[in-house]
Amino acid sequence: MSRIYPGRLGLQQRVLPNYRAPFFDLLAGACSRGLSVFAGQPMPEETIVAAVPQVAKYSPAGNVHLLSGWLYMCHQRGLTEWLEDWSPDSLIVEANPRYLSTPSAVRWMRARGRPIIGWGLGAPPVGGPLGALRRARRLRFLRQFDALIAYSQRGAREYSDAGFPPNRVFVATNAVSPRPSRKPDRKLHSGPPNILFVGRLQARKRVDLLLRACAEMPEPGPGLVIVGDGPERPRLQSLARQVYPSAAFAGAKHGRALDPYFSASDILILPGTGGLAVQESMAHGLPVIVAKGDGTQDDLVREGNGWQIPPDDYAALVNTMRLALGNAAGLRRMGQESYRIASEEINLESMVTAFVTALNSIDYPIG
Repeated sequence: MSRIYPGRLGLQQRVLPNYRAPFFDLLAGACSRGLSVFAGQPMPEETIVAAVPQVAKYSPAGNVHLLSGWLYMCHQRGLTEWLEDWSPDSLIVEANPRYLSTPSAVRWMRARGRPIIGWGLGAPPVGGPLGALRRARRLRFLRQFDALIAYSQRGAREYSDAGFPPNRVFVATNAVSPRPSRKPDRKLHSGPPNILFVGRLQARKRVDLLLRACAEMPEPGPGLVIVGDGPERPRLQSLARQVYPSAAFAGAKHGRALDPYFSASDILILPGTGGLAVQESMAHGLPVIVAKGDGTQDDLVREGNGWQIPPDDYAALVNTMRLALGNAAGLRRMGQESYRIASEEINLESMVTAFVTALNSIDYPIG
């Protein structure tokens, strides 16, 4: 299978967060006729740091955010104009029915006999009295795509279980870091282990549980560095003064500025939802403890390199931390396996390869 897509690619995103720009730039290098990304701005309360790619072309969308919560929808102004201007040979869009502009993009591509691919987390099972109707509507939505790209193996299974042909579902395991170029040289040290948290300081990240769990570890207690910023920071700092005063809050760090924190740590612990830092920490040779979530954790975190715990389960967090922190040599071995996974299996390069494979699997003429 070729590692190059021979056509011009268009890619729609609701927003373009800073962690995704390196992937789009790498994907642009694998498209012989270029890549253009169409994306808009997030809502202010989302506190998403937007970015502009350096290699891929970027076309700003006019995002219109409608309603909120589970009723949220988004309309993107300028989508058809962008398609007319860029005229992609293939189009990848977020496979989310809440994005009201997607049907117009599908019609535009279909009128020109060009393929369109959906990219998404998956399709979790639905039940209840209206379950059959919701499943039928979901399948109609998915069938408008020529192929689907899932973030995880679980997401791919969900698309297949929903009725989409399995041979047209591809997995591009979510990554934010390239293949590591240098294996970290980690030495055993005699002091207490050092714990790292990296992420937005939001209630759903459950940093409060991590602070309380650190206070239950044997004396003198682990080192704890919390990297990130967000609306919960004042409350968490106040809680830390009460239950774990030695915790250090480093503020938001991105890119290479994170390297010293990964190097100085023995384990990454993310007790809440989300976890973009997991793959990045693995590339630095760290084992991880992470709460189970949308399925992306399943591909990254295995018995050999870390632990998955139920979300919001404080007892499981405490017990797993005691098990992990009590075996320094074991942490080093698990960190080596983390590095192997990030080096050989899950990285930005493998993610690009999966996208190109999906694109080249569809037999459409390139204009």
